[in-house]
Amino acid sequence: MSAPALDYWFEFASTYSYLTTMRIEDMARERGITLRWRPFLLGPIFAAQGWTTSPFNLYPAKGRYMWRDMERLCAARGLPLQRPDTFPQNGLNAARLAIAAGADMPAFCRAVYTAQFAEGADISAPATLKKCLETAGLPLSLIERAQSPEVKQALRDQTDMAISLGIFGAPSFTVGKELFWGDDRLDQALDHALRH
Repeated sequence: MSAPALDYWFEFASTYSYLTTMRIEDMARERGITLRWRPFLLGPIFAAQGWTTSPFNLYPAKGRYMWRDMERLCAARGLPLQRPDTFPQNGLNAARLAIAAGADMPAFCRAVYTAQFAEGADISAPATLKKCLETAGLPLSLIERAQSPEVKQALRDQTDMAISLGIFGAPSFTVGKELFWGDDRLDQALDHALRH
């Protein structure tokens, strides 16, 4: 019998994915669950709904609530929070680098989320991404690999897969075709993975 598995779908511009990324690996390991990291892009999903930006920008009251909610959650979890000047940020190259990192993806992802939401850095800036690779102990040669046709196609394929699964936001979790959305559904998703 194979070990239980969970697919973790995240978008680098997502505030709540910051919360999940900083804890999901330990939580999955404690339960003996294999974790598959799935970076994808929300831009095409939002565009299909006629949105040109995050719903947190389209609906100001929702945006104000989200940032206050992030302050509370980060304080409770001992995570620093610094709102970046631009939101949402362009996470395209970060997502490509995450795919290029392969098995080292988790360390790189934590570095990117820390740079963006703990330090307020611009994750679309090459200097920021270079620093994130260094923080994760990864070679700078990944920058070139991330621009390869194979990596670019892998990210497109992953985004298409997210759409086919009905994913509409991040973070999301899937066990087979069962979908869970939001950092507050992580425990439920992990429990489901154990039962199925």
